[in-house]
Amino acid sequence: MKAGIVGLPNVGKSTLFNCLSNAKAQSANFPFCTIEPNIGVVNVPDPRINRLEELVKPERVQMATVDIVDIAGLVKGASKGEGLGNQFLGNIRECNAIIHVLRCFDNDNIVHVDGNVNPIRDKETIDIELQLKDLETVEKRLEKANKGAKTGNAEAKIEKSILDKIKEALLQGKSARTVEPNGIEEAALYDAFQLITAKPVLYVCNVDEASAVNGNKYVDQVRELVKDEQAEVIILSVGAEADITELESYEERQVFLEDMGLSEPGSAVLIRAAYKLLNLQTYFTAGVKEVRAWTIQVGDTAPQAAGVIHTDFEKGFIRAEVIAFEDYSNLGTEAKCKEAGKLRVEGKEYIVKDGDVMHFRFNV
Repeated sequence: MKAGIVGLPNVGKSTLFNCLSNAKAQSANFPFCTIEPNIGVVNVPDPRINRLEELVKPERVQMATVDIVDIAGLVKGASKGEGLGNQFLGNIRECNAIIHVLRCFDNDNIVHVDGNVNPIRDKETIDIELQLKDLETVEKRLEKANKGAKTGNAEAKIEKSILDKIKEALLQGKSARTVEPNGIEEAALYDAFQLITAKPVLYVCNVDEASAVNGNKYVDQVRELVKDEQAEVIILSVGAEADITELESYEERQVFLEDMGLSEPGSAVLIRAAYKLLNLQTYFTAGVKEVRAWTIQVGDTAPQAAGVIHTDFEKGFIRAEVIAFEDYSNLGTEAKCKEAGKLRVEGKEYIVKDGDVMHFRFNV
């Protein structure tokens, strides 16, 4: 599961990627600095795993991770191949969610491809290019669906129905994610289309350091524009985040953050938001050898969660022993949780909850 960082050239995407992953993607003050996408595996900040480490004192700790992709900047005309358009659109299609970076700061020393700062225009430029590419995809599929529907093919009729609704939305300048599938059949087809504008999106307003806490007029404009999109807006001073990552000690970083009025780096907030955007959640295993956070999809069952550790765990699943994180944290040990009746035995139908501390019984 990957989240792709997108935006116009020179809005701070690669600098943000470097802050998140420490992978040091090239960043510079000219368009198309990024050509090939950079991929970083990023730890998901989670105070719960710190608490489990404190209680269990394991030999090693493994945090949950999320893949972040830094994709080349997109320009007007990308849907027709302008700039690095075709490559950009191919890279973003392979991602599961979009982190859309918008420039929300003034600085005459940093070039803007359109000459001046206007996050609303910038957002619409990218939206239009993505929508045009999706429209091209939808129209091609509609040709086949229309032929099938005329012959009475039931699946083709359902496909035509959802495609017609998506096409209408795209022609109105709306993204595919605004279209609600009607029924299970439409929903299954909708997912199979793999439309770019159907992907969930998170907007990151890249602001100056003074605006890192409360934002500015540009951020207000973005919030107003996306209020009906059911999308989260995060304020981040990418330049300040880059400075923070250069500091060696934790104490120095905390002083920097306090001076900015922040309790934690904005990058940590963003990573957690990206994890949530990908519909991911965490369960834990806790033993003296290792405390580990495991990543699963929201809604996964206990056998599916076990399968993330090893496929044999899922095939031979017998039961799961489950302790809620809050109970483990409050009582301190697995033994005390068991004594207090806080350890539950769950079967194959159990839907794993975020933060569950689990132990699996299996037989292969």
